[in-house]
Amino acid sequence: MTEMTEYTYDAEQFKETFEREFTWIAGFMRNVRRFGEKTALIDPGISKSWTYEELNADSNRLAHALQKDGVGCGSVVMMQLFNSPQFCFGYLASHKIGAVCNPVNFQLSPGETAEIMEHNKPKVFLYDTDIMATACQALNISRHQPEIILAVRGVHGEAALPEGHIDYETYVGGCPASEPATDFEPNIYRESLRLQTSGTTATPKGVPFNQINEVFSAHNLIIDLGLTSRDVTMNLTPWFHRGGIHTTGPATIFYIGGTTVILRAFAPNPTVKYITEYQITYLTAVPAVLHLLCTALERYPADVSCLKGILSMGAPLEKEACIRFMRLLTPNIYNGYGTTESLCNLFLYPWDLPEMSGYTGSACVDDEIRIIKSYDGRRVEPEEIVAADGKEIGEVIIKCPAKSAYCYAGNPEVTKEKFYKGWLYTGDLGTWDENHYVKIAGRKDDMIICMGENIYPARIEEVINRHPQVEECIVTSVSDKRKGEIVVAFVIPKDPSLTISELVEYCSSSPHLSAYQVPKYYRFVDKLPQTATGKKQHYIARQQAQQDFEAGRMKRK
Repeated sequence: MTEMTEYTYDAEQFKETFEREFTWIAGFMRNVRRFGEKTALIDPGISKSWTYEELNADSNRLAHALQKDGVGCGSVVMMQLFNSPQFCFGYLASHKIGAVCNPVNFQLSPGETAEIMEHNKPKVFLYDTDIMATACQALNISRHQPEIILAVRGVHGEAALPEGHIDYETYVGGCPASEPATDFEPNIYRESLRLQTSGTTATPKGVPFNQINEVFSAHNLIIDLGLTSRDVTMNLTPWFHRGGIHTTGPATIFYIGGTTVILRAFAPNPTVKYITEYQITYLTAVPAVLHLLCTALERYPADVSCLKGILSMGAPLEKEACIRFMRLLTPNIYNGYGTTESLCNLFLYPWDLPEMSGYTGSACVDDEIRIIKSYDGRRVEPEEIVAADGKEIGEVIIKCPAKSAYCYAGNPEVTKEKFYKGWLYTGDLGTWDENHYVKIAGRKDDMIICMGENIYPARIEEVINRHPQVEECIVTSVSDKRKGEIVVAFVIPKDPSLTISELVEYCSSSPHLSAYQVPKYYRFVDKLPQTATGKKQHYIARQQAQQDFEAGRMKRK
């Protein structure tokens, strides 16, 4: 009997080539070679652009500087930067020397930044001088101290740097533009990027992505949006988000050989100007921002017919909003749903809209979505699906083998909780119909989404409960046309002399809360909605908050 072999052909060279060369950085370098003189990056704020050769050269200068200081394979390069050229240089330089690029939200409080620093232990920390106070306070709080602290000059002057902080331009000055030499073997499994997503506790989760995750994340958007090397894109969202860097941001555009325009901070009128001046073809934005863009166009009409498509993310599209966007911006509106761990997994396409507005979409080409039953106290199997009738609510789970590393960095307990049998358990609740179009109904963990930012009540409750005159509180949200949701709090006072004005001041000045996390309205109550075992019932609090808000019982001062 003939002995069976593993393959019917010699697979060794394919495996070796695929695993070594089908990497994101290899794709970028292909574009440097074939599109060297083509514009890769435009920064309207400083009226400067970079070709692919120039972008590569500036990234190499940073890579050489980092290597000289011992930064290399597996080193974490943490970046608390606005959308900027230096963000791109840091992302590319990390790829080149085998380091892990770790962008973090520049809106975080010092306490949150310090937590991430302690968890990821970066060797390098790049920050923008416009958030110098936050960065310095975070460094003072953190028990981990990066070896190299680089300050990228912001737009508000030449502030003196603290001792030990190095000006970015000084740091890279004199470094060569040549390719850095490396002593490691590139492969598709090597971690290249780590993003942050907060859980329902105060501990942040680091989400790692390997080279093949980054390649297929780019492929996802190339396929679903129909992107080509001729496209010019702009993100109206920060790049530190998965939906920023991996949609129409640097990771996808530099991989396909297109051009991306930097938007440091969204403002409606300049954005319209950039769309027309640079002939932007694709935008990514949250619905609240698109409303502001439409209002600007209504006041000051402009020809934005260059737009081939807009990807709306962060919240479902309401029908009237979708019709407005289609009328004023482009008929090609896309709505994407996903997570930090999995990128886009459900899409509504232009042919779905506006009729399917309110739905989240159907699964992307490489992904599978299921709605499974939601039980407390036991793991629900992926096969325990709810009826596809648009009525029965269950938990959304995702299988996306190409775009997720299926783990959290240094967090095996949460990894085991969230990833199971190749599925990501999202914590989102929803329904699906007979065609597997999904509609999100809420969240198991009661997350709040305000202007595209994920907010978790547990963190805010922890801060409020530290107030010496507070007995207990519950944080939830009310709907808001502009922001999607705004944060509110029910508070049981320990001392009857406590005022809402005092709480507003206390939360606003807390180093552990970002501005978007601070509750905008409060109400003093005698009791909170709880189960018989004492667990807070956030969904009841949310219903009550909406009623109280509409009746004028929620107060700001």
